[in-house]
Amino acid sequence: MIVIDGGFGEGGGQIVRTAIALSAVTGTPLQIRDIRVGRSQPGLKAQHVKAIETVGRLSRAEYRGVDIGSTEVTFTPHRITGGAMRVDIGTAGSIPLLMQSVAPLGLVASDRITLRLIGGTDVAWSPSIDYMVYVFFEALSRMGFDARVRLIARGYYPRGGGVVDFEILPSSIRPHRFESTGCRVVFGVSHASNLPTHVVRRQRTAANEVLSSHGFKCDIVEESGVFESVGSGITLWCGHIGACSPGERGLRAELVGEGAANAMVSELEGGVGVDVHLADQLIPYFGLAGGGSLTVRELSDHIMTNIHVVEQLLNVSFVVRRVEDVIRISL
Repeated sequence: MIVIDGGFGEGGGQIVRTAIALSAVTGTPLQIRDIRVGRSQPGLKAQHVKAIETVGRLSRAEYRGVDIGSTEVTFTPHRITGGAMRVDIGTAGSIPLLMQSVAPLGLVASDRITLRLIGGTDVAWSPSIDYMVYVFFEALSRMGFDARVRLIARGYYPRGGGVVDFEILPSSIRPHRFESTGCRVVFGVSHASNLPTHVVRRQRTAANEVLSSHGFKCDIVEESGVFESVGSGITLWCGHIGACSPGERGLRAELVGEGAANAMVSELEGGVGVDVHLADQLIPYFGLAGGGSLTVRELSDHIMTNIHVVEQLLNVSFVVRRVEDVIRISL
């Protein structure tokens, strides 16, 4: 059994998601200690519990300590055969973060995995559902990964109620080099539910103005819906670089659009292959593929944490070095 320090590095839920997924894929018994011990509310939160339970059911695992507030989990997986499940994360628990936990299982499953996920699609401290489709899974497709995502309803904080159908097909992946593409057209979607249409327009217009002032062309669509929850947001992408900004009560729509656009400009003008968030999400797949490389503008705590966990579970060794003004990570 491998023991993982849940308080290492940024010490958040990412350690749990990565470790549990790799445990299931490799069939390695795992114990995670000191989970989120440095946080104001230590231990597992509801969304972490749901992620472990979902991966556990799909891998027919035996596990202990999977309760809200628990700081220690033991997880022993068995065979992953695929199947269909309905998973209600509860309120606005992040659907994209649950998808991160489950997706790697497609690399060893004997049949497709089909999930209906209910929760938050566009919430703070998480990739948006559009980021997952147009950045994360688009990048993984370059490595041979095969997944399909269908957005049925958006879910915002605090009510949630978003619905996503997520299908993972059995796949094998290969190493890939993610280098700068030099793209100059930024795509995106500005969206809202149960709000006036001018909110969507103002988000898009503000993002357009920022991007245009830096020489980028824009193709951002507007989407207004009537779903269970009230909220808004915008996601932008260009190649393997993306940014998302959820709306908040009291936050002007213009600031939502500008926030995502400024993040895009910082990434695109850095001449890198992937954005800083995609970088840490690709690390486990480099380990499973036995190779890969990327360039990124900075070395975040999340990147270093995922490298640490992947090296422990897959017995690999990453090389991190600065090349001129960018960071290169390779295996």
